[in-house]
Amino acid sequence: MASSGLTIIQWLVDTRGLWLEATKTTQLQDAAPRALALLTPEEKAGVLKYYFVRDAKMALASHLLKHFVISKYAGVPWSETTLTRDANKKPIYVDPASGKQPIQFNVSHQAGIVALVAVAGYDVGQVDAGVDVVCVSERRDRDHKVVKEEGWSCFVDMHSDVFGRSEAGYLKNDLLTSHPGVPPLRTEEDIVGFKLRSFYTLWCLREAYVKMTGEALLAEWLKDLEFKRFKAPKPAAVFKQGGGDEGETITTHEVLFKGAKVDDANICLRSLGQDYMTCTAVRTPNKKEDGLSWELGPFEFLDIGTILDHAEASDGHELQ
Repeated sequence: MASSGLTIIQWLVDTRGLWLEATKTTQLQDAAPRALALLTPEEKAGVLKYYFVRDAKMALASHLLKHFVISKYAGVPWSETTLTRDANKKPIYVDPASGKQPIQFNVSHQAGIVALVAVAGYDVGQVDAGVDVVCVSERRDRDHKVVKEEGWSCFVDMHSDVFGRSEAGYLKNDLLTSHPGVPPLRTEEDIVGFKLRSFYTLWCLREAYVKMTGEALLAEWLKDLEFKRFKAPKPAAVFKQGGGDEGETITTHEVLFKGAKVDDANICLRSLGQDYMTCTAVRTPNKKEDGLSWELGPFEFLDIGTILDHAEASDGHELQ
């Protein structure tokens, strides 16, 4: 059986409204002193190296989320949430007493949103987790310009080196005819917008899956991974998950690896507002039915103050 203390964690931090007085990265030292003080010297230096402050803020939030999930669910003070890296350079936390990893986690960020997925308390074997967040509108003007000037097929081919063997062809030739439920696309801009949303859907699915495996988009087997007849989730009217009109959640996917059906990955794709999507992918290789049975619910938005308060209170105090 799966561990009785199992917890699936899915968090989001929206950095777009944080530390607004910092218009340059160096100004974060004055705008976000509490947050930066919680990082290691190496992490802080890495954050402050970013040229654009928007990227520095996402990096800062990413570090905070990783330390927060370790402190909260491994029950250790913030100062003891030391991160190392595995053979694939993926950040991990190893309990110094047991030598085990009590929490498996993964992070992603784009266009101001930082996502973390973690699995805590699964002690009956290996667990893999991956997450991705994409924004279909971040490069809207550029994307539409390229499609208009170069054509849709050229746009797809520009990125086809990271797609599976059949995926580029599906995007170019079969996308508009494969889903009869697609609402009417009245203008050329509507059609291009639908195609781009589908393109970023595939990107999100593949990224979450590849990150789940622990490898990166340079993995030698990328062409052998194929998402067949994938579908973009409908946009949501509100920018949240788990309440109101949250758009569409897609949990059934046809995935092939080297031509064989992938039957051990639990993959959940969700809309987040009009322009964002999240994808979570988990698996338990030693007992696949465990991971497949987990409910990957909506993400929870975290207030940065909650993280900072926890961090400052945890050191020297017994965690609750």
